[in-house]
Amino acid sequence: MKKILFSSVALLLLFACGGGGGASLESLVEANDVEAIRAKRAQVSEQQKALEVEIKKLDSAIAMLDKSAKLPLVTTLEATSKRFDHYLELQGDVMTKQNVLIYPEMSGTLNRVYVKKGQKVSKGQILASIDDGGLSSQLAQMKTQAALAKTTFERQKRLWEQNIGSEIQYLEAKTSYEAQESAVQQMQSQLAKSTIRAPFSGIIDDVIKDQGTVVAPGAGSEVFRIVNLSNMYVEVEVPESHLPNVTPGKDVDIYFPVLGETVSSKIRETGNFINPGNRSFTIEIPVENKSGTIKPNLTAIAKINDYTSEDAILIPQSVVSENAAGEQFVYLVVDKNSDQEATAKRVIIQTGKTQGDYVEVLSGVTNGSDIIVEGARSVRNDQLVKVLDEVKTANN
Repeated sequence: MKKILFSSVALLLLFACGGGGGASLESLVEANDVEAIRAKRAQVSEQQKALEVEIKKLDSAIAMLDKSAKLPLVTTLEATSKRFDHYLELQGDVMTKQNVLIYPEMSGTLNRVYVKKGQKVSKGQILASIDDGGLSSQLAQMKTQAALAKTTFERQKRLWEQNIGSEIQYLEAKTSYEAQESAVQQMQSQLAKSTIRAPFSGIIDDVIKDQGTVVAPGAGSEVFRIVNLSNMYVEVEVPESHLPNVTPGKDVDIYFPVLGETVSSKIRETGNFINPGNRSFTIEIPVENKSGTIKPNLTAIAKINDYTSEDAILIPQSVVSENAAGEQFVYLVVDKNSDQEATAKRVIIQTGKTQGDYVEVLSGVTNGSDIIVEGARSVRNDQLVKVLDEVKTANN
């Protein structure tokens, strides 16, 4: 239609300039009348301007009425509410509260070492023995004296119950017996220090002192390092801004990059102190270590579920734009007809948390709204568009 219109305009111009008035134009040129030629040119120019105005009107009408006109092609995403779990990802270290150095409680020569490095031991198991310096012999003598004191006391007690003897004799026998028993208990306690036992079940991580070494209580005299790998936890420092959302009982996925393993757990404990140096607090997350591959000080990545919404709407961050006022907006398609033609409508939105390539929309978009995805950057508000394809759901 446009080609026909332009052809008609060209014929009209040709007719005005030469066809119907060709003889007059030639006569003007031959007469060398400049003023007449200028007047003729002005007349033709006015006719041309009038035709251009008419052409523009016809083009506008064609754009509105011609169904075959080319519209911007867009694809849309149907906004669907779904459960949204947001995760805070932080790095931490594997720790254990049962990772201790074992020191001797008395001085002497290390007579025997009963365990080896890497050996599993049970709580109370004997690990080594120290020369007691004759304490066992003294204990044997004290036990003998205690036995005699007991016999004397029992006899004196029977006599006293029969009203034989004085009260002072009975009390002296009782006091002597009790003193001997107390002395035996003290010696037994002192002698027990010559035996080094496991304070808890675990693994002997290191045998530091060899058999025959002279040891003594105090720093630098550690004999063993024992570690319990079954009672492990991950310690993570969390920025204080997350204090309201990171609480005991929150779900956590813990990934160990070196092992390539992931375990699920919950926050066991949160610290009550904010570190003034980095404005953070610590949390403890217990981890099972059935295979024994998780070691103290191993690096861990903790994904903490700090926010959950049961009816969240997620959209790709790439479709969100921002205006000069700092407001975020997206384009929706409305009034879609059977030919997949619709109007692009710009709406201001409020966004929440992000997860990967998607952002949560708190307001501005409702369940079932069709959001322009591809082509969102090239459309204008209230522009007619053609929907090429529609994506039903978004992946989070």
